[in-house]
Amino acid sequence: MNILGINAYHGDASASLIQNGQLIAAVEEERFTRIKHWAGFPNQSIRYCLKIGKIKPSDLDHIAISYNSKANLNKKLLFTFKNRPSLNSLLDRFSKQTKSSSIQEKIAEALDCHPSEITAKIHNLEHHSTHLAGSFFVSPFEEAAILSIDGMGDFVSTLTAAGQGNQLQYFDRIHYPHSLGYLYNAITLYLGFPAYGDEYKVMGLAPYGEPEYIEAFRRIIYPKNEGFELNLEYFNHQHQGIAMNWEHGSPNVQPFHSPELEKLLGVARQPKAELTQKHQNIAASLQLVTEEIIFHLLNRLYDRYKSENLCLVGGVAMNSVANGKITENTPFKNVYIPVGAADNGTCFGAGFFLWNQILKQPRNFILEHGYWGSKFSDEDCLFALKSYDLNIEKLERENLLNKVVDALCEGKIVGWFQGKMEFGARALGNRSILADPRRSDMRDIINLKIKFREKFRPFAPSILEEYVGEYFEIDEPVPFMEKVFKVRLEKRDKIPAVTHVDGTGRLQSVSYKTNPLYWDLINTFADRTGVPLLLNTSLNENEPIVHTPTEAIECFLRTKMDLLVLGSYYIQRN
Repeated sequence: MNILGINAYHGDASASLIQNGQLIAAVEEERFTRIKHWAGFPNQSIRYCLKIGKIKPSDLDHIAISYNSKANLNKKLLFTFKNRPSLNSLLDRFSKQTKSSSIQEKIAEALDCHPSEITAKIHNLEHHSTHLAGSFFVSPFEEAAILSIDGMGDFVSTLTAAGQGNQLQYFDRIHYPHSLGYLYNAITLYLGFPAYGDEYKVMGLAPYGEPEYIEAFRRIIYPKNEGFELNLEYFNHQHQGIAMNWEHGSPNVQPFHSPELEKLLGVARQPKAELTQKHQNIAASLQLVTEEIIFHLLNRLYDRYKSENLCLVGGVAMNSVANGKITENTPFKNVYIPVGAADNGTCFGAGFFLWNQILKQPRNFILEHGYWGSKFSDEDCLFALKSYDLNIEKLERENLLNKVVDALCEGKIVGWFQGKMEFGARALGNRSILADPRRSDMRDIINLKIKFREKFRPFAPSILEEYVGEYFEIDEPVPFMEKVFKVRLEKRDKIPAVTHVDGTGRLQSVSYKTNPLYWDLINTFADRTGVPLLLNTSLNENEPIVHTPTEAIECFLRTKMDLLVLGSYYIQRN
């Protein structure tokens, strides 16, 4: 049975293919369009999935879409009647609903076939249900509590539930306009970071500040019974919606706080203006109140469903700082957060909701790694290299690993392009820029000369999973770079390039089982230096993570990377 899962007309549009309950392929459209967070229809992603699955359009049995305009309809109508939102807000919702109704034609267009060839049954599924499925049904747990929390999807921002076997049990929903994700987005915009998805910058800025404004934020958002509420006095999205320009695929978000917020916190920062201690303190206060609300939700969820296992998903689950504190602040002992926890992952979440919840098929898949995208052979890499005047050397595996480690120990910055492309926002060792974590100047060098971005932003350590407990205060596998842990005090001076200002690191634990080449590279570095980890950041420069060998070469040439490794090829400038 072939199930095509789609996230369309929403940030991070994506597609996946599930065959007989096994994930076969998953990819985001931004990797093809080269526009971050592309929000249109995932045409090229759909084509890629069918190519990997070696199937024709007529072979599809089901198409699952992570959006259902009829979900929570009574709540939508009641809100519209009571609040009379602006015409533009209503037109935006109607536009998305109209687009969603022509899915069959859009898929036929993407696959260059007649709509009559699309015989698969089309399922429009509630947004947060696909989040639930994209976490629990692919987790290692037979039963677990589940929290899905994001900005908004199908009029819901937060959903608590439990999973047992191949079925979900729903508990509580928090509806529009109350949203923790919207709060974080609003303050991100207030702090002068205007691009869709910039919340991670504020999370990186927060450790530089003190929570001076925490009492102000507790007036903006506060726990209520099992959930929370926003003080809508400080926002205007409930009247005007959230203005985004979707025309070119990547949404551009307009500020949606009210004048009352600036009375409370002061005048909003303009993009590119100086970042002051006040801005850092606001970021720290936002992060603290976010954690307070998350832990409140989780503790109330545990009261409802007493399990040691938790699945956490949704855009707010990308807050790796909060994620790393869950086991210390709630009764949950085992926390699973999938790769693609944000809306990109609803493509395979939709597929698994259909397979397990609707079709009642037994679970037979665990999402253990994030390598679901395109793969290129050495022949593909050599073909791309022929268009450039570069110093190229093809090396056997052991010689390649040793030569790369030689370069890393010399302080060189290495582009590393191997195997299948990662799904999700984070490079996990196949489309990465690598460097020596022992150098105290390495973070500033990469931020300013390679990534051309704010110098306060941290980098991740990729560490052999066998050594997590030796370097971090919590010893848990973190395969998707989804948690931040405290670096052990005695290790911080040894790895300054990946230790943030507050003594933490957003780690990726590397398993030989899921990425043997990357494990061997880090192990070779460990044999040489005694340090079983590398600095890892995504192979890109103010763009989506590179997809093809040509894109990797172009990124190498635009920046001051010292060398590039494409498959077996060791590449330097002439």
